[in-house]
Amino acid sequence: MSMFILRIGVLVLVSILLWLTIWSGRRFVEAQRRRALAATPIVSGPNDGDANPGLSLVRILAFSSADCRQCHELQIPALQRVLDARGSKVSVAEVDAPNSPDLTQRFRVLTLPSTVVMDAAGRAHAVNYGFANTQRLLDQVDEVLAQVPVS
Repeated sequence: MSMFILRIGVLVLVSILLWLTIWSGRRFVEAQRRRALAATPIVSGPNDGDANPGLSLVRILAFSSADCRQCHELQIPALQRVLDARGSKVSVAEVDAPNSPDLTQRFRVLTLPSTVVMDAAGRAHAVNYGFANTQRLLDQVDEVLAQVPVS
């Protein structure tokens, strides 16, 4: 009976440690996201592959690298679907993260792919660490577009 209690105790301890690790990791990522959203606006930025650098209402920075498979096979097609759905209101600037340490640090990029959704003034409204699907990006873009005054 005492061996059973010992095993249950170890299982409970491991479960608590696992929960604490996950909880602290999520808090860390959320703190990084808050810092990224508080970054100073980008007045002019990279326009590698940016279709309408100064004309779009929403700008998405897409952080990737040459060897990031998920970036090229999943994120780029999702971003293309966003461009197709919202047309000239959105532009995407691809950022090579290893060669852009200033932007990578400014937006606290933790993993690739990462995307930053910004308004026309260069203020970040959403930061996605890891793959962001088309619907999530469209929702974030629509939030920014809803804040644009109608002229």
